[in-house]
Amino acid sequence: MENRKPQLLPGFRFQPTDEELIVHYLKPKIHSLPLPNYPIPEADVCGSDPWNLLGDSEEERYFFSTVETKYPNGKRINRTAPSGHWKPTSLDKQVVDSQNKHVGTKKTFVFHRSKSANGSKIDWLMHEYKLANPIQGVQNWMICRVFTKKRAKKDTMEDVEMVLVRNTGTIFYVPRNFDLNLDGGGSPSTGSSGVTDEDGENNK
Repeated sequence: MENRKPQLLPGFRFQPTDEELIVHYLKPKIHSLPLPNYPIPEADVCGSDPWNLLGDSEEERYFFSTVETKYPNGKRINRTAPSGHWKPTSLDKQVVDSQNKHVGTKKTFVFHRSKSANGSKIDWLMHEYKLANPIQGVQNWMICRVFTKKRAKKDTMEDVEMVLVRNTGTIFYVPRNFDLNLDGGGSPSTGSSGVTDEDGENNK
């Protein structure tokens, strides 16, 4: 298969919607029509370990991959890789265009580090896009979006607490239960419903 590393101008990011992937990339690919300038490379995604695929493994990567069935006369796709397999985590989700017409499907998979059904899942995920009502006898392509699950959790206002350091008037927002002692003496005053002033009274 052809392997071309996508190139973008500095400052640009390839972040297509589900509809754009199917309408502007997958459908033209299947019908051998011209594609947009951004080149999505071809790869055997389901037959490869995700960390070995072309491109930066720290970023989202998109690939054209052929639909290969597990058995000659079956419809089940072969998603077995050298170090494990892709296991579905959801049913097919319909993708519709701006006229609310069904143009394709999207399905989510997680990579398991074993070829058995009970293998342990790891942080690699894949979205698989397929065209609705593919034409018989035409090369059947799909688009795979491969990425890692981000473990880091962004703090929200429910996860942080307001802190006023006595005698300085400085306010901090810190994670709850965080041990912060910046006033050189006692512990800082904390409170989710208000802050403590220098006289020890709560400001509501």
